[in-house]
Order: sequence, then C-alpha cells, then structure tokens
Amino acid sequence: MKLLFWLCFAATVYTYVGYAIFLWLYARLRPMPFLMAPIEPSVSIIIAARNEEANLPAKLENLNRLDYPKDRLQIVIASDGSTDGTADILLAQPSQVVAVILPQSNGKAVALNEAVRHASGEILVFLDARQSIEHDTVSHLVSCFADPAIGAASGELLLDAALGANTGDALGIYWKIEKVVRRLESASGSVVGVTGAIYAMRRELYAEIPAGTLLDDVFVPMNVARLGRRVVFQPLAIARDRLFSAKGKEFSRKVRTLTGNYQLLRLAPWLLSPANPLLFRLISHKLLRLLVPLFLIGMLATSALTTGFFYKAIFWLQVAFYLLAIFGMASPSFRRFKPASISSTFVMLNAAAAMAFYNFIVGKNKVWTR
Repeated sequence: MKLLFWLCFAATVYTYVGYAIFLWLYARLRPMPFLMAPIEPSVSIIIAARNEEANLPAKLENLNRLDYPKDRLQIVIASDGSTDGTADILLAQPSQVVAVILPQSNGKAVALNEAVRHASGEILVFLDARQSIEHDTVSHLVSCFADPAIGAASGELLLDAALGANTGDALGIYWKIEKVVRRLESASGSVVGVTGAIYAMRRELYAEIPAGTLLDDVFVPMNVARLGRRVVFQPLAIARDRLFSAKGKEFSRKVRTLTGNYQLLRLAPWLLSPANPLLFRLISHKLLRLLVPLFLIGMLATSALTTGFFYKAIFWLQVAFYLLAIFGMASPSFRRFKPASISSTFVMLNAAAAMAFYNFIVGKNKVWTR
C-alpha cells in the first residue's frame, strides 16, 4: 500500500511539476535556439466557422488591420453548414476573402481541409473566429520560418481581464503554467501541441485532418514533427480571448480537449509508437494528465488503508482539500478565497479528465463544442 501511494504521488507531482523541471534542465543543458528574420512569403489565413454571424464582422475588421503586405495575404474562411448569416457575410466580402460555403456541417476538421484546398500561400496561418489578434501577429509567426528546420509555429493566447477574465484566478494560473511548459518544450526541441486559435505551418507539410478530429491543434503539429521539422512557440504572436464565466463552460471546454486526446490515439495509433519523435513529450504533457484522476483515487484509498499517523494525516488532508473544493464550487463568494479557488479548479480539471474517459468509451464526441 505504501509503495502504491508513493507511486501515485510521484506520478501526480511529475505530471504537474516534474516534467516542467525536467524540460528546464534539458533546455539549459541542450538549448535549441532557432533563426527568426523579417521575411514576407505568401500567407493564407485559414478559418473554419460555424454560425459565427456575431463574431465575423469584428474578426474581418481585425484582419484588415494586419500590418502584413496585402498583396501577399489571402484570407480563406470556410462556413461549415452555418444556419445563421455567416455565409451571407462571407459572400459579401471583397476578393481578398475566399469564401468556402459548405452546405452541410461535417465538423471543423472537414471545414479546415476544404479551406486549405483553396489556399495559395506558402505559409498557412490558422485562426478561430472569436479571438482578436495583434496587428503584427502574422509577421511574428512568419518570422519563424526563416529557419528551414521550423515546420510549424504556435502563437500565444492571452486571457484578458478586459474581456471579462481574471487571469489571476486558478484557471489563469493553470494556463500560465501550461504556457511555461510550451516555452520550455520549444526551447529544447518541439512543442507537443499548438494554440488552436493561432498557429502557422508550411503549406507543403499539411496532412488532411481526419473527419471528426477534435484536436487539430495536436494532430497537425505532431504530423509536422513526424516529418522531421520542429514545432516552436512564438510568444510575440498574440491572440486575445477570455476565460468563460458561465457556469460549466470552462468545464465543457476541458472535457472536449481531454476527450480529443483519447480520440487522437484511435485516429493516429502511430502516436504511441517509435514513429513518433515526440513520444516521451506526448506522454508527459498530454497522456499522464488523463491518468491523474486514477492517481488521486489511488492516493486517497492507499492512505486510508495504511496504518500509521503520517498516512492518516495525509488521508485527512486530502479529505479537507476535496471538501474545500466542494465548498468552492458550491459558493461563488467562498471561491474568492484563494485556496478554495485552487482546490476547486484542480478538482474540476480532473473531473473533466474522468468525464473525457467516459465520453471516449461511449463515443460522445461533439466536434464543434467549445
């Protein structure tokens, strides 16, 4: 029992802290910088949209303010069976905006594939309809491709308090930790996943995304790495978004993301084979997080069943932690107490991992859920 407790404890600590420490040491011992230079290849911005009537006008205006040369920039937006005014908005745009109108909704992956078929740029820049990007974002992303070893580059997603998100809360802290890991992965080789709202890649490296894929932002970079190119993180390329304040919205997003990790293993089994040059990073960064709920249950059960004051104290500390989380989730005012916010967020994230496992087993995959 004691051995099992410490194995579960070590696995949990490694998942959230140990992997980042390993990457920091690795980046210090074997740094892998890359060349950046102000280049201007032809660029195609790719957006898949479904029922984005409310967001598209602001997005198009945002793209119109980019500082990238207009004669080198193409915008391709695919409407995936939209039932609102999305298609009408796109068809009313000037020729610089290529409208791909799909009569039926087949999911984001199919919409992206169709949009890429209409792309003429050497570099593909993938964006979402909701987020705004800085005027120099495309230039910063493209600068990474001055290095021939770079196949894809991820930008940085900032969660703005001005848009209704308190980035100092527990979810904001979690996202900051995630970005630290990505920076370290980039500094020491390649990142495992990119930010879905803002990333770029070389056109010739694009492989069609299987229909129904939830995580194009993991599938695409993993294929780029498989082809021998690096996937890096460019923090100067900025997109802005908000943390959702609606009850359950952030939980639904995490369930979708974690379900997508399970789905990828079925769609691309090579990810768990030696054919994947980022296998260790994939396991450490993505897959172990799916197993943390099991580790937590193991820690709770083994500490309850093990004799001795130390293990009993550990058991009751865990009970107190989970009770704090329950109170934090039940009472928004109590959640303003920082320990309650941290514990409830931690429990929410791992509840999402457990729900993702259930969704994968029963086949519940919602392609356009955000």
